[in-house]
Amino acid sequence: MEIWIYFTLLAATMQAVRTAGQKQLSGKLNSMATTGVRYFFALPFAWAYLWWLLDFKQLAVPELNNDFLKYALTACVVQIWGTACLVAAFRYRNFAVATSLAKTEAIQVAIVGALIFGATLSGLGWFSVVVGVVGVFLVSKVKFRLKDILSDSQGIKGMGYGLAAGLGLAITTLLIRESSLSLNIDLIVSAAVTLVFMITVQSVISFFYIYIQDKSQLPLMFKHWRLCLFVGITSVLGSIGWFTAASFQNAAYVKALGQVEFFITLALTYRVFKETITLKEYLGMFLIVLSVLILLLWA
Repeated sequence: MEIWIYFTLLAATMQAVRTAGQKQLSGKLNSMATTGVRYFFALPFAWAYLWWLLDFKQLAVPELNNDFLKYALTACVVQIWGTACLVAAFRYRNFAVATSLAKTEAIQVAIVGALIFGATLSGLGWFSVVVGVVGVFLVSKVKFRLKDILSDSQGIKGMGYGLAAGLGLAITTLLIRESSLSLNIDLIVSAAVTLVFMITVQSVISFFYIYIQDKSQLPLMFKHWRLCLFVGITSVLGSIGWFTAASFQNAAYVKALGQVEFFITLALTYRVFKETITLKEYLGMFLIVLSVLILLLWA
């Protein structure tokens, strides 16, 4: 198998586990603090990975050019927003459904990539987008009559946060690829440099935002340090996988393969959170996965 496949499988596994940790942590911290944890507690491990990699490959830290800074700084902000939306979505829908909505990221990568980066889709590609949208509606239980929509405001909010998370993470993935490629060096190293740069900037942004918004959240992180450390370690492992895979392969393909996370999510839903999923929600998740398979195999 190609190297990007291994890194994508690593990323998908770690992201499912990390998201489960964030689900538990969201009951102890607010949305932004839960988001910040994945950066604060991942930072030292990200730096350690970069320095080990540079020493192993006998390379120096590359110069960060203007293109890199433009793409990476934008990605920092967009990823924080997308992650905060994902955490907020947990408060409105159950774990598997919230994750399913955010996983429309794979479809949104294809759409945004076509609109902004000129990565056009075939007829089957656009068909896959339609199938994915239908799946999202089924999973989120959206009602089309105005009266019903108004009476289900919590469901609409959950859907909005899930879709916003997918969009934010989709744009982030595309920007990560552009950032890494702009360095014009060994792709594994450029992915690591991009990762360390982004996590460092995101840690600073998150810290000041949390301090200004509600600084009481900071000592709570240390109170729950074991769970926070778990989120940080799984986060950095997952990020190493995503950043490296996206550096080697088109982002739409990486996110399509990353849908194997669904199966891990379902297992966690049953075994850890003891949550139930309806037949309709299973059908919706199946259509989302099917749409991604169409995109990956035939589009």
